[in-house]
Amino acid sequence: MRELLLLRHAKSSWDEPTRDDFDRPLAPRGKAAAALMGRVLAEHGWVPDEALVSAALRTRQTWRLAAAEMGEGAPRATRDKALYMASADRLLALIRKAPEGCGRLLLLGHNPGVEDLAAGLAGPGSDAAALARLRAKFPTAALARFTVEGPWAGLGFAGARLTHFLRPKDFPS
Repeated sequence: MRELLLLRHAKSSWDEPTRDDFDRPLAPRGKAAAALMGRVLAEHGWVPDEALVSAALRTRQTWRLAAAEMGEGAPRATRDKALYMASADRLLALIRKAPEGCGRLLLLGHNPGVEDLAAGLAGPGSDAAALARLRAKFPTAALARFTVEGPWAGLGFAGARLTHFLRPKDFPS
């Protein structure tokens, strides 16, 4: 059994509205949420074996803050510009290329692709409450956790089981 973790980047800053979207940094609230979700991953024992991270600044910052909370077990991220604003189909194609030795894969990207992929992957046996929350809204720094049977290369839509959907607001400070 494999696990797929889909994480949306944390809240970005709009302090400089003329800044290129790709180069927008995290807002203070986003920095706190990224660290919080890293702690959540560590506390649940969901530290990934591999991490695919969009090359955009806000996703790299989200990963750096989350990984710091995971400690020494956090993998080095593979940054990929192809993840930036990618469609669900494109994200799925990248997941299918994950090494077969990878038991737990984290993909950190952007909406609407991450949300569309998460909703599309949820197949039979998915947690109904988690799926309802996911479909209602996939906010910044939210995490969808799936179990996947079979190889990454064979993963398709409705081919995974959603087990958890966690948002920063689920963890009061």
